[in-house]
Order: sequence, then C-alpha cells, then structure tokens
Amino acid sequence: MAEKLSDERVRAGLAGLAGWAREGDEIVREFQFADFVAAMGFIAQVGVLAERANHHPSLSNVYNRVRIALSTHDAGGITERDLALAKEISERA
Repeated sequence: MAEKLSDERVRAGLAGLAGWAREGDEIVREFQFADFVAAMGFIAQVGVLAERANHHPSLSNVYNRVRIALSTHDAGGITERDLALAKEISERA
C-alpha cells in the first residue's frame, strides 16, 4: 500500500507541478482546451494513463474544461502515486 505523504513532501512535490494545487487530501488542476472534442480526447488520454498506473483520478468536464483530482483513498490522502500521475497528465496536456 502507498504511504500518505507529509505536508512538507506534498508542498515540495507540487512545486515541480505547474498548475496543480492542494485541496485538502487531493491535488487538483483544471485544464482548458479549444473545444469539447479536444477536452474529451484529453480525458481519454488520462484514462489510458490512469489504467496503466492502476490509479484512477476523479474527472469532471464542462464543455472545454477538465478538472482532475488525485488522491490515494486507501492511504487516506496524497501519495507519491498521485504526484507521479499528475506529472504524466501534465506532460500530455
């Protein structure tokens, strides 16, 4: 099982992830695209990354905006798995 990170480690991890922020026990980011089709294409890419990592984010979509929230529920908060997936997601945006 993944281990929940300290507040200090979360802050350090987020420092290297542009656009991501902490909200309670999650790290979140909103992405904006040209249109709905581009947003849905991005969601499909995130789905592939998440399935490969066996770590599934909370996703929401409103037209051209996609909001992603990451947390490791069985650890009760943010883990290295969340930071790693956030980095991969950002590289695809």
